[in-house]
Amino acid sequence: MGTTFLHAHAAHADGLQALARVNDELRSAASTHPRFQPTLGFLYFSDRHADRAEAMLDALRSAWPGLVVTGGVGIGVAASGVEYFDEPGLALMLCDLPRTSFSLFHGRAPLGRHDAWTALVHADPATHDLAALIDELSERLSSRYLFGGLASSRTRTLTLADGVFEGGLSGVAFGREVPLLSRVTQGCQPLSKPGRVTAAEGNLVLGLDGRPALPQLLAELGVDLSDVPRAVAALRRTLVGLTDEGDQALARGGQFGADTRVRHLIGIDPARQAIAVADRVEPGTQLAFCSRDVEAARRDLVRVCSELREEAAGDSGAANAAAPRRIAGAIYVSCTGRGGAHFGAPSAELQTVRRALGDVPLVGFYAAGEIARHHLYGYTGVLTAFLD
Repeated sequence: MGTTFLHAHAAHADGLQALARVNDELRSAASTHPRFQPTLGFLYFSDRHADRAEAMLDALRSAWPGLVVTGGVGIGVAASGVEYFDEPGLALMLCDLPRTSFSLFHGRAPLGRHDAWTALVHADPATHDLAALIDELSERLSSRYLFGGLASSRTRTLTLADGVFEGGLSGVAFGREVPLLSRVTQGCQPLSKPGRVTAAEGNLVLGLDGRPALPQLLAELGVDLSDVPRAVAALRRTLVGLTDEGDQALARGGQFGADTRVRHLIGIDPARQAIAVADRVEPGTQLAFCSRDVEAARRDLVRVCSELREEAAGDSGAANAAAPRRIAGAIYVSCTGRGGAHFGAPSAELQTVRRALGDVPLVGFYAAGEIARHHLYGYTGVLTAFLD
């Protein structure tokens, strides 16, 4: 018998009451697994419960002695087939991974270099130089692969790592013996093929493919600055996809690949014929103008779920495909700009995941930025599956 994952979720105005309901449901589920002794818990809760974080953590550890806990706060909370967005919700998943296969880290107990294979990381978006810290943290892992996201909150922005932390990064690192698969799903549609940034200063893009950047953007959108209202409306709908030089910008079907980070277009400079984006841009970077697209996001979400399911089952078709395995549990971190409001109905995004991935235990949250590999993303979902 392999690792067991059990999950439950609840909505209640009082975080301790929501947790009590979840614990009752988990005890009932655990009664059918007589050898289940949970070692690690993933707890995500609405920002409406942030003021009770310490009390909830104490109650959770009292209910499950010996349990260590990671997680954090979100404007929205995700569970299998359901989301609690802008409402008081809580989701908890317990598992019985061997204690030697994982370790928690935070500001007072940082992750050692190459101590682990991969890690789930939660971060405060206000942390200074966050992108560099994420990259540095990934270098401490043998695989260089991180997954997770930035806590989102209108009250206290906090993360959990067997304690409550505000600021910095925290999470749980896993050894190579913990089998998992992870994918990034994009939420934007490229408007054209990427160009190569040939001149840039900080976050200002001056040249694309050797020509001024702004005229190319206006031509792509079919607008002229003389028609200010129409131009402003079009610019507000437009984002940019950035891909490092040498990485794959587009995947099959002309969609963005996992290496592309979507960033806001934050301004234009007509005098210099330049555009400004919400990230530092280096010459050589591939840049594509893009827009949010519900159907493209839905198709890509189904694709990554199907890929995870098929790879776990050993259905890749490759001669060296791994032996079939079961998806035992999953973590899903999605952007606060996605969710039911973007997919057309409450919980539509999580229902899509459940239909495509299967009815597996799943928890997660809606983040102020998503983390995968050593990158910080936006408008994406990061789906990670633990295998039995």
